[in-house]
Amino acid sequence: MNDDSQILIARLLTHQTLRRDDKLVKRVLSDELFRAEIDARLLACGLKLLDNVYADHVTLALTRTIEPKIFGARDVWQNNNFGLARDGVALLVVLWAQIILPKRERQETHQHADDDQNDMFGTEKPLPRAEDASIGISYKALLSDFGDKLGKKTRMDMNLGTLAKLGFIERRGDFILEGPLLDLMMDTDVLKERIINGALADVFKRAPARLVAVDLDADLLADLSADIGDLPDAGDEPASDLPH
Repeated sequence: MNDDSQILIARLLTHQTLRRDDKLVKRVLSDELFRAEIDARLLACGLKLLDNVYADHVTLALTRTIEPKIFGARDVWQNNNFGLARDGVALLVVLWAQIILPKRERQETHQHADDDQNDMFGTEKPLPRAEDASIGISYKALLSDFGDKLGKKTRMDMNLGTLAKLGFIERRGDFILEGPLLDLMMDTDVLKERIINGALADVFKRAPARLVAVDLDADLLADLSADIGDLPDAGDEPASDLPH
C-alpha cells in the first residue's frame, strides 16, 4: 500500500468523513488506479468507500456481504448500531425526506438555494454543492408538525442531539441543516420510491421543495428503518464511529 492510500484510509477511519474537495479525496474520485487500490484494501477488511455526487463528503461503510456477520450475530437482526429507538429512526427518515429530497431536486435542476426558481439558464450551471443547494428546516416547524408523533419536545430534542452527534444533521439557531452523513448513509433509491410512490403515497403528496406533514405509521416505520442501510457506529469517540 502506498503512503497516500494509507493516509487516506487512516484519515477516513479517524475522522469518519472527509470533504470531496480534499486533495486525496479528489484523487480517489478521479484516478482509476488509485481508486482500485483503495477499493481492494478496503474490501479486504469488509469495507467500502461511500460517495455520491450530491453529497459534499465521503465516508466508509461495511460491504453488504459482511453485514449479516456483524449485524446478524444476535438472535434479532440489528437494523442499526446507534441504539436509536423507533422514534429516532422515524425522525431520521423525516429529516431526510424534508431536507435531502428538495435539495436533490434543486441540484438536478442546477439551482442554488437562493436562485430564482424561474432561471431559464439554470440547467447550464454546474451541479451545485450540497451546502449551496441545501436549505434545511425550521426546528419550530418540525416540532409543530411532528412533535406529537415523535415523542414531543423532550424526546425529539434528545434524538436531534444524537443525530447531530452522529453527523446526520447540524443545528444553527432555529434551523436544522444537512450534516455530512445525511445524504451518504440513506439509501435514496429505495427510500425515495417508498416514500413518494409507495407506502406513503397518499400522505406524502408534495410540490417540489415544499415541506409537508407525514403521518407516521408504526408498521411502516419498522419497514423503513430496515431500508436505512450503511449506518455508522455510534461510539463515544470519533475514531470508533465506523460506518457499515
